Amino acid sequence: MFFLKILSRMLLRLRGKALRSEIKGVNLDEIERLIGHRFKDPLILVQSLKHRSYTHVYEEGDGSSNERLEFLGDSVLNLVVTDYLYLKFPSEKEGKLSQLKSLLVSKKFLSSKAREVGLGNYILLSEAESASGGRHRTSILSDTLEALIGAIYLDGGFGPAKHFLRKCVLKDVNDLIRDEKFVNYKSMLLEYLQGKQGKQPEYSVMSEEGPEHRKVFTVDVSLGRRRLGRGRGESKKEAQQMAAKEALRKLRIF
Repeated sequence: MFFLKILSRMLLRLRGKALRSEIKGVNLDEIERLIGHRFKDPLILVQSLKHRSYTHVYEEGDGSSNERLEFLGDSVLNLVVTDYLYLKFPSEKEGKLSQLKSLLVSKKFLSSKAREVGLGNYILLSEAESASGGRHRTSILSDTLEALIGAIYLDGGFGPAKHFLRKCVLKDVNDLIRDEKFVNYKSMLLEYLQGKQGKQPEYSVMSEEGPEHRKVFTVDVSLGRRRLGRGRGESKKEAQQMAAKEALRKLRIF
């Protein structure tokens, strides 16, 4: 039994060396340094980088993309984020923790962290997908990051996956959760009102000011006849976000 284990490790190491020399266009050693995890089986890392456009073109549909690893990584991500928020904010209520979690597992947030790591440079895409801007696309970046999380978990277990998330995704959370470019106040307000009252808020444009190229919109958000908040912005969408933000503050949700 001991001899078989040694032989298995030797074969795995040899396969890893061969694979590292065969994959063209992707520097596996480089990406491992960036993410802080050395894969025992580099094949798992490669798998996590394969977008479906790549397998469709270069593997003629016979190869599998990173979608299964994305599914696994999503579950690991949710567990680590939930554990992190529960311990970091012991006095926060369930509603606030749920809103913070929604932010930290959102595609917009995950894609921003993928960009920080430089993950887009290593994704395996078809030439057409790459030429159309796939390496910078929010959905592809966030999905690949989740697949990478799944790959680290599969290769090394929960500890290394948690370490990667703490190091590359959950750092500076206090600043990030207050960054308005990531916070979707409208979504937060909708989820809260639907959960508590089973109703949806309504947004109304109250005024438009200024010239056509520099308009300022004022928007109210209401629940029935009750006005919850008012916001102003250079677009209707921005004004709605600000109205929802004010409503959440009045409701003591954010």
